[in-house]
Amino acid sequence: MLCCFQITSGRGILSPRSSTSSSSMAANPFLVRAESRSMAPSSDLSLDRSLFSASDSSSSRRRELVFVVNPRGANGRTGKQWKKLLPYLRSRLDKDCKICESLTSGPYHAIDITREAIREGADAVIAVGGDGTLHEVVNGFFWAGKPVTNHERDASRSTALGLIPLGTGSDFARTLGWNNDPREAVDRIVKGFRTRVDVGAIGSDSEESHYFINVADIHLSAKAGYYAARYKRFGNLCYVIGALQAFMSHNNQDLRIKVNGGEWEACPQVTALCIGNAKYFGGGMKITPNADPSNGEFEVVILQDFKWYDFILKLHKLYNGTHLSVANVVSRRAHSIEIEDVSGSGKIFVQSDGEYLGFLPRKFCILPSAIQMIR
Repeated sequence: MLCCFQITSGRGILSPRSSTSSSSMAANPFLVRAESRSMAPSSDLSLDRSLFSASDSSSSRRRELVFVVNPRGANGRTGKQWKKLLPYLRSRLDKDCKICESLTSGPYHAIDITREAIREGADAVIAVGGDGTLHEVVNGFFWAGKPVTNHERDASRSTALGLIPLGTGSDFARTLGWNNDPREAVDRIVKGFRTRVDVGAIGSDSEESHYFINVADIHLSAKAGYYAARYKRFGNLCYVIGALQAFMSHNNQDLRIKVNGGEWEACPQVTALCIGNAKYFGGGMKITPNADPSNGEFEVVILQDFKWYDFILKLHKLYNGTHLSVANVVSRRAHSIEIEDVSGSGKIFVQSDGEYLGFLPRKFCILPSAIQMIR
């Protein structure tokens, strides 16, 4: 087996609200390549498109799959598991493919890598890690409010998103019914079946849009996530620690919302408001149980006037998704929702996919079928 390696040398850290030109990114190599042999791809594609379709088989261009790995994820476990997975990955992929490994060097680096990979015409960018890595890769599919593209490719064969869940939390994978077996994830990538998934966009008057694929949330749950990020070394226990710390300074707040561009509605004593493109967050809590990342709309769940003891008494309902029957829980469908803090305090936390984004006000919009995903 012949392997050629080109190792990233720069830090390449980019904020989602920053802009970077193709020329400046090209000056910073981002790939580690390993050419490999594998079994033949499946020919039964049904109605889905595949990375290994007949339309590509006649092309002399070697298909390029970019694996974006956070080696420090899950206290370094992601990097160790990835090294163990690589031989199996190489054995399973087609001999005409290029395995392009890119190790992130810090926050937002995965965004930079993904944008450059798409511009260079990669067939797929695969997030290797937890929901945080997936979140950054999804944001890399967009720039300045528009999808990143390679103008030489047919739009029907745009770069696909893939996922190998190896991190602390894999809540989006739960919605798809996947377990955390990385070999099963590799097998899905080998088959290469594509379906369209929705993406959420978050906007404000002062910042560029930010994107999420799983769940965005506001107030207590967002504050808990903000604190939980400090305790990732404790695994899923970080969510419990974050929630306890958030409760210490929590007060329910009056918000107002505008759904689908309608009239403003009062929403009193909000404990948490969650906007689901998918079902789970916080390490397995089924917070938006009817959300579907392929149906073109959000499920919005609002918890009102919860006390600390309500979470203890109803925690099992939040985890199994039966909390919608609780009297002070409201669920509704939406294509867009604007949310403001009535008091104007500017201290109501906002996060998406577990990543802290600042404070209200914000507007959330669904982008139907925005990305092709390997499923």
